[in-house]
Amino acid sequence: MNAERDLAPLAPGVVRALTDKLYEKRKVAALEIEKLVREFVAQNNTSQIKHVIQILSQEFALSQHPHSRKGGLIGLAACSIALGKDSGLYLKELIEPVLTCFNDADSRLRYYACEALYNIVKVARGSVLPHFNVLFDGLSKLAADPDPNVKSGSELLDRLLKDIVTESNQFDLVGFIPLLRERIYSNNQYARQFIISWILVLESVPDINLLDYLPEILDGLFQILGDNSKEIRKMCEVALGEFLKEIKKNPSSVKFAEMANILVIHCQAADDLIQLTAMCWMREFIQLAGRVMLPYSSGILTAVLPCLSYDDRKKNIKEVANVCNQSLMKLVIPEDDEMDEGKQLTIPTEATSEESLSKPEAVSSGESLHGRNELGVAALNPPLFPYSCERIQVTLNLDGIVQVLDCHLHDTSIGMMTRIAVLKWLYHLYIKTPRKMFRHTDSLFPILLRTLSDESDEVILKDLELLAEIASSPAGQTEEGHGPCDGSDVRPGPVELHVPARAGQLSSSTKGLECSPSTPTMNSYFYKFMINLLKRFSSERKLLEMRGAFIIRQLCLLLNAENIFHSMADILLREEDLKFASTMVHTLNTILLTSSELFQLRNQLKDLKTPESRNLFCCLYRSWCHNPVTTVSLCFLTQNYKHAYDLIQKFGDLEVTVDFLTEVDKLVQLIECPIFTYLRLQLLDVKNNPYLIKALYGLLMLLPQSSAFQLLSHRLQCVPNPELMQTTDNTKPSTSFKRTSASNIDYTELLQHFEKVQNKHLEARHQRAGRAEQLDRRVVL
Repeated sequence: MNAERDLAPLAPGVVRALTDKLYEKRKVAALEIEKLVREFVAQNNTSQIKHVIQILSQEFALSQHPHSRKGGLIGLAACSIALGKDSGLYLKELIEPVLTCFNDADSRLRYYACEALYNIVKVARGSVLPHFNVLFDGLSKLAADPDPNVKSGSELLDRLLKDIVTESNQFDLVGFIPLLRERIYSNNQYARQFIISWILVLESVPDINLLDYLPEILDGLFQILGDNSKEIRKMCEVALGEFLKEIKKNPSSVKFAEMANILVIHCQAADDLIQLTAMCWMREFIQLAGRVMLPYSSGILTAVLPCLSYDDRKKNIKEVANVCNQSLMKLVIPEDDEMDEGKQLTIPTEATSEESLSKPEAVSSGESLHGRNELGVAALNPPLFPYSCERIQVTLNLDGIVQVLDCHLHDTSIGMMTRIAVLKWLYHLYIKTPRKMFRHTDSLFPILLRTLSDESDEVILKDLELLAEIASSPAGQTEEGHGPCDGSDVRPGPVELHVPARAGQLSSSTKGLECSPSTPTMNSYFYKFMINLLKRFSSERKLLEMRGAFIIRQLCLLLNAENIFHSMADILLREEDLKFASTMVHTLNTILLTSSELFQLRNQLKDLKTPESRNLFCCLYRSWCHNPVTTVSLCFLTQNYKHAYDLIQKFGDLEVTVDFLTEVDKLVQLIECPIFTYLRLQLLDVKNNPYLIKALYGLLMLLPQSSAFQLLSHRLQCVPNPELMQTTDNTKPSTSFKRTSASNIDYTELLQHFEKVQNKHLEARHQRAGRAEQLDRRVVL
């Protein structure tokens, strides 16, 4: 600026005025520049116009002197005003130096830069759109400016630019999206407010389809939704709400697959508003996109399942999560069991590339499930799905889903409703896709058995339903003649179990009917289930004591009661822990005699009319021998009174303990219950039931003088005199003798078996007593 000729065509007075510290003098100089440029425009002298702009830019706007920079800014604005509609030809040269001043350390200079750019844009109008990205970038920085005047100036410029974009149909959305995607992750509140305001504007313009690029900015929008400012959160809610309305109106153009993982992440957010909003979006996505969402099921379940156990403080999230869960479950269909797992989707009208056959998995949260940082579910970029769900076949990836469900079952911290939902999912998958699910059964079986120890009855019920389905499903049959049983060394005795057919359970062509040694017509997992259930009871006596009867009764409703009792008796016959065997037999006997669920089985055993019922009696008897009193009660139930009397005669050779007498006491109480009404009525027929009376007298003689003794004594006193009960018709044979003679049961062999088992128990008790005595001696020493 030393030589005046270097700044021509600007007059020396104009140059001095432009660098003056007073605004009024700089304004006068700007008017002179405007007049000069208008003359050049009239002369069509573009070279001089460019030269003036270059001087104002290089020598003034970019000068080291602050007043010169201020003069340069007002001069460039004057040039733009003078150029009018022709300013679009010089916009790059006009805008760049002004934007550079946006970064000036002097707040007054930044304000003048806003003012200058406002005038430039106001004149150029739609011509500035090719430079929109640099303008937006500069404005996004000024939106967070600490100076209120600068911020106010930038807001005026921002509104002007929005008006221009709104009224134009030449906005380059494709070129703008990368910048928007970058700026949307700003943490500054004012910058976020600026971003949201622009998104709302672009959404409102009919010619701009921002929905196509929603996957690019959705994650950033959810980040902004967590802002501390209520105003910004509200603005973001409105923006997301508008997008969701648009999605519902035009689902065919929505890229659901590209946004699924984003929603999965934010459905696990710690912020309630983010989580609720993301969950609402997930609900709509599942309902609108249908099976397109199936490849993301594992991630969705990771996000949704924990929410099902929320308390009333998060009631809204819980309710939406429940709808998501139910809707997703409905997407699984029986055809998924038949689909080729090598194909991810099939679109009949279009060729599918190898890339589109990849299996996308959903993202899981960073929060751990029972100590894991992640579920091992990778986040991949999924293929883009056209919307027409009728034309799309998505293969269900069970591995990821089962992995998530299994992890949630292992996590002891999850709530009851979540555990119930997990079990419902597994049950649903076994119903809809049994063939594929049985590939996972061996890995799921241990945790399902452990879940029987859950504190909640509802969880146990769902677990039993699931285990019953596994044990009875035809898909669980194996080709070999044996099942995958733990303890395969356990084999049944010679007595075969007959299984009454369940409606629709197995077809005549089903293979592997003899897969379980004890239950020929059940699948290979039934016997495994019975073995492991008894192992569970043996290792966890509290479970047997608190829930044993409940579990077995429910299983009798879900499966065939005869199968359950036959197989358990079969297994207990070879149980090495004799004390547990005795306890378990006592539990089973109590259930058999008292549970309403076993009414039909009791009637079957009461008469022993069929070979199947007699086989069942023999099988039960052999295991019931672990407990002498239960063996007698079984004989009473089956009306084998003579054998009951023979057994009681053997009681004199047994070691009579307090526990033994307590069980006799309980049996006397049972005899007085409705279950043995028929037995008490048979006491009227003294002539044909002598062994019943003798057996009852035998029990009476075993009892000490107690309430049970008095009860039974009073009952026997009511037995009528046989002479008084004589009738004229003595030709009719006794039904009792007819049944006994037709039963063809070797009672002698059964009695010998009873003696053998009781001798084992006596020996075991003595060994335990010996060990206890040695332990006491060590303690004394």
